[in-house]
Amino acid sequence: MAMGIREGEQSSLWVATSDLPASPGHPFYARLNAVLEAHAFDRFLEDLCRRFYAPVMGRPSLTPGRYFRLLLVGYFEGIDAERGIAWRATDSLAIRTFLRLPLDEAPPDHSTIARTRRLIDLETHRAVFTWVQQRLVESGLLTGKTVAIDATTLEANAAMRSIVRRDTGDGYQAFLAGLAKASGIETPTRDDLARLDRTRKKKTSNKDWTSPSDPDAKVTRMKNGRTHLAHKAEHAVDVETGAIVAVTLQGADAGDTTTIVETATAAADQIADAQVDVAEPQALEEIIADKGYHSNQTMIDLDAVGVRSYIAEPDRGRRDWSKTPEAQAPVYGNRRRVRGPRGRRLMRQRGERIERSFAHVYDTGGMRRTHLRGHTNILKRLLIHAGGFNLGLVMRQLIGVGTPRGLQGRLAAVIGALVALWSLVNAHWAFVGALPSEPPRDFMPRHRHELLPAVS
Repeated sequence: MAMGIREGEQSSLWVATSDLPASPGHPFYARLNAVLEAHAFDRFLEDLCRRFYAPVMGRPSLTPGRYFRLLLVGYFEGIDAERGIAWRATDSLAIRTFLRLPLDEAPPDHSTIARTRRLIDLETHRAVFTWVQQRLVESGLLTGKTVAIDATTLEANAAMRSIVRRDTGDGYQAFLAGLAKASGIETPTRDDLARLDRTRKKKTSNKDWTSPSDPDAKVTRMKNGRTHLAHKAEHAVDVETGAIVAVTLQGADAGDTTTIVETATAAADQIADAQVDVAEPQALEEIIADKGYHSNQTMIDLDAVGVRSYIAEPDRGRRDWSKTPEAQAPVYGNRRRVRGPRGRRLMRQRGERIERSFAHVYDTGGMRRTHLRGHTNILKRLLIHAGGFNLGLVMRQLIGVGTPRGLQGRLAAVIGALVALWSLVNAHWAFVGALPSEPPRDFMPRHRHELLPAVS
């Protein structure tokens, strides 16, 4: 074979279409596209988003089907920012095939993705999430009878150093400098300000401080112990199948007993919308949650709407029901159900189902730290991320894996098993080769009848 020589940098002016590089496509994305096309995904989106586009004239736009596929790529590839999604679409031929993007057409820029996101409202994104849930109902992967609720924090796209006072508008450093001067330090140094910040009793409060870049972000303590501006995402998950029923986004400083009302209401509405074509739809009957959601008012509200509660009860000692006698029966009923064998089993399933959805959507899905600002913008991406998680359940039922990386892991497992089997075969033949070529004469039968067992 002759060695090749590097040619000049100038490319050809004209290139035939048949000479352009082609990709067979990723098997996961190819099967996912087949599922979407079988249910007329693009036609559904075009009818849904028609009112957001000009009827006749206008600049070339990003089609709705391609826009929502780009957001699904963000979930399946674990890409957090829209810039990364645009770069991935440019870099991968398999992604271009999934987007139905011809090679002679440039992929959309991140600014086009952001503009389309601002153009399409939140309810349309929620309708796409509901469309995916309807596919789950058709596949038997969503019942909605028993739902588990839990929340997690998402780091906001805002820095703590940028917060300002709500009353005066002063920044944090200016506020500390004012405290230092009030304490007698005329020209405080950086160390003086840090020492004053550590020793003062009351730290940052959401009642006194806000972020000018993202007012929806709230100061809170993360799970790793650090203080950040963050948002609170709450999931309602079907305990029987693990499908995400509802996603809500609220302030990180809001208590669980407050946010459960919105999430439970959203879960009931989503279950009804997902089963709109079912002859006998299944309504929400049971809610499971940890002890952070337990309160007298929560028990009263769930009992009033006919929903059974399995909410862990914190140790409050002996209760006095003289002031709230209407809460006694719901609290005792919840306590009896939680302590029963089915309640303990549901509590174990709650942790498994909820934490799995958090891990897929936020950790491997790339949304643990948001790159958007405002609850509306963030919730748009969260809904499509949750829709991608639910589509993964459909794909797992069809091909055994729910993400492209899962398919890669399965191939690696198969190759590893084949290598291990080949090693065992080689070890077996090496052992056989080490045996003598023929057994000793003492063990060789002298006559043919000695091969047969003796008969008494």
